Amino acid sequence: MLTGPRVPRKYFITSGVGESDIQIHAGSLDRALKDAGIENCNLMFYTSILPKDAEEINRSEVSLDFGSVLECIAAISHARQGERACAGLILGWVFNKKSGERLGGLVAEYHGKAEEDEARKILQRSLKEMFESRFDPEEYILKDVKCVIRSIVPKKKFGSAAVALCFVTYEVPTLRKRKIFSWSRRSLL
Repeated sequence: MLTGPRVPRKYFITSGVGESDIQIHAGSLDRALKDAGIENCNLMFYTSILPKDAEEINRSEVSLDFGSVLECIAAISHARQGERACAGLILGWVFNKKSGERLGGLVAEYHGKAEEDEARKILQRSLKEMFESRFDPEEYILKDVKCVIRSIVPKKKFGSAAVALCFVTYEVPTLRKRKIFSWSRRSLL
C-alpha cells in the first residue's frame, strides 16, 4: 500500500499570555503555553494552509498526552517589561462562487508590538493579500473569517503572547500507482 502526505482534519485554536522575571523561553513563553493549555506538548510548526475538510473543535474535546507532538500554525511574540507583545491569527475559507465548494483555508499570522486593533488590521490585509495572490476574485470568495489576538504588556522582565491553531487528527490517503508524481525518469515505485 502506498500512502500520500498526511492531511490534517480536526484542529482547535488556543491562546495565552505569560510573564517571567527569569527568561523568555523557559519563563514567559512557557507560562503563555500553560495559559493556552498546550505547555506539555512538543510544538512543531506549519505554514498557513488549511485543507478543505478541516474542522474546528473545542480545546476541551482533546486530551493531549504529556510529551506528545502537537503540530500547529502559531504566532508567538515576546517583549521586555513595559513593552507590548502581541500575537494573532486570522483564518478564512476559500469558496468557489459558482459551485459553492470549499477549496480550503488560508491562515495569516502576526507577531509584533502593535495594539490589538492595529494587529487585526494588519492580519486582515495579510489574509486579503494571500487570497488575491492565489485566487481570481471573480471566481472565488473568502468567507467565514475568524481572528484571534492576544497581547500583554508585562510587569515582570519578560512577556510572551501566543496564539496557535493546533491539528489533532489526520487522514493518510492511499495512492494508486498511476497517481504518483515522479520528478525524474526513475520511478519512485
